[in-house]
Amino acid sequence: MINAAIIGLGWWGRNIVQCVQGKSAKLRFVHGVSKEIDAALPIAEANGFTLSDDLERALDDKRVEAVVLATPHSLHADQIVRVAAAGKPVFCEKPLALKRADAERAVAAVQRARVPIGVGQNKRFWPSMVELRRVVASGALGKIMHMEGHYSNENSGLHFSTWRDSPSESPGGGMTGTGIHLLDAFVGLGGPVAEVSARVISHRSGHDPRDAASVMFRFASNLSGFFGLVRASPVYWRVHVFGDEGSVEAIGETETIVRTRGGKVDRREFPKVDSILAEFDAFADAVAGTSPYPITPAEMVNTIAAFEAIIQSMDTGTPVTVP
Repeated sequence: MINAAIIGLGWWGRNIVQCVQGKSAKLRFVHGVSKEIDAALPIAEANGFTLSDDLERALDDKRVEAVVLATPHSLHADQIVRVAAAGKPVFCEKPLALKRADAERAVAAVQRARVPIGVGQNKRFWPSMVELRRVVASGALGKIMHMEGHYSNENSGLHFSTWRDSPSESPGGGMTGTGIHLLDAFVGLGGPVAEVSARVISHRSGHDPRDAASVMFRFASNLSGFFGLVRASPVYWRVHVFGDEGSVEAIGETETIVRTRGGKVDRREFPKVDSILAEFDAFADAVAGTSPYPITPAEMVNTIAAFEAIIQSMDTGTPVTVP
């Protein structure tokens, strides 16, 4: 059992605790950090962990073997460096950073310290996406040529925080909330991105925002792709990979459709899993040395490199090459 500290006990930090504490056989929280002690005290008491108001106190806690970051996006890179310097593995909620240079700095720090790093991309663990990747890897689709995706949900209005409305913390409409999950899926399937062209159209800002974003891709491997996202629309997920012999489409958490030549359509349904619990169990396995975290550090950096280019393209209205 890995003893961990969780830094940040806002909406998402509390959700992590609810999904992991007492449910994982591999990881538990023994220390929590929040700037709002009074608000966080009930969850600390209910889940049996120490509460403090500073990351350093968690790092000084002799029980703490790993650290989980559920903090504002702009803090991630510096906090990862601090955790790595203390010799502790770190799990960071998405996005890992907002700039490629910060992602590279964070990854370099954990590699110097020789500790594992995990990133909160729980959609990787959805049964639909596990099957989609299996089908792609099997070669059944022939030469992969194109990818499409869409992810919308209502979370930006339902769980609004002031910092999430800041352009410096959450640029690009829904990119840090939903788009980053699609971007991780695309990089995991297609490799590094070579060029993006992106637009975001805002209908309303502030609490309960309304906006829509579209992104077109050219990958270094010469794949093409595009995805879209709408903040405030009811939850919808789709990733579709096309080859010259067939296609595979993941819809929602549990449905996958494989289409092959001759009009054959194979619909597959899988039991739902707790993807948050699954990603933390995978992180615990990496900390224990049982198996590496399924998202590689190179993929983490490539995702943020593409993210930064997308934001630049939205700001300038022009295509942007990813270095």
